[in-house]
Order: sequence, then structure tokens, then C-alpha cells
Amino acid sequence: MAKFVVEFEYNVDRAGRQGLHPAHAENLYRLAENGVLLLGGPLVGENSGLLVYEVESRETLQRILEEEPYVKGGVVARTRIQEWAPGKGSWISAVSTAKNVSKIVSDEVPAVEGAH
Repeated sequence: MAKFVVEFEYNVDRAGRQGLHPAHAENLYRLAENGVLLLGGPLVGENSGLLVYEVESRETLQRILEEEPYVKGGVVARTRIQEWAPGKGSWISAVSTAKNVSKIVSDEVPAVEGAH
């Protein structure tokens, strides 16, 4: 899986995006729940937002971005996409630790048939 940093630069101010904001937020929450959107939010003092995605390929990301309500609504003036390979930092350590704990627990705890 590849990680991408995406910056949306808007052609309208925040008030101009309000009509599309509920659909935008719903889309981002859905992507986050599916593990596709890792982080997202506005850049303070800028008319732009930054999002970090984890997807199979740039083509997959492109399809996701084409369905973004702000993009479909025409309020994104420019999109900057960079593939990112994070390797250091406290978040990396936290994710690695969580993955290791999850693996240990799943390896040690037997599955219960019929449990949901």
C-alpha cells in the first residue's frame, strides 16, 4: 500500500464551500472508516486542506479524488499529490506498536466459532 499526501487549494473561501461541506465531511468519514484516509484537515491560515491517504496505487487515489464532493463541485482550484514514505516519528512508533499488539492478540486468542 502506498501513502499519498494531497493538498487541495480552494478557489472560494470557507463560506463558499459550506454548501458542499456536509457531503465532503461524510465522504472523508467514510474513507477514514475504511482505512483509506489516515489524516485530513484544513491548513491554518491558508485557503487549503491537507489529506493523507493509504491506497493501492496512484490510479486508485485518482478515482477517489474524482469522487470528492469539493472536486465534483468545482471549488478545488489546484490539487497537489505527492507519494510519501514516512519512516520516523512518534506516530510511526505508535502504529508499529499497535500492529504488533494486534498480531500478538490475534495469534494468542483462539477464534470462537459463531461469535460476531
